[in-house]
Amino acid sequence: MFDKELAFFIANQDALFREHGGKTLIIRGEKVEGAYETLLEAYLTAKREFQVGTFMLQPCEPGPSAYTVSID
Repeated sequence: MFDKELAFFIANQDALFREHGGKTLIIRGEKVEGAYETLLEAYLTAKREFQVGTFMLQPCEPGPSAYTVSID
């Protein structure tokens, strides 16, 4: 569903982390629409400004753990 957004994040992760490290990003297509201190703040802003299902919220952290889940 968010293949384009995730690919954008992964391809630009280092630069995004330098600029927005530790924040939650709102990503639409190949564009960062905003960077917020908390996930809740990012979600409430995105929900107000964009149609649900048209944005991805992404923690801006370094490395693969930012976009992968491991279940033991």
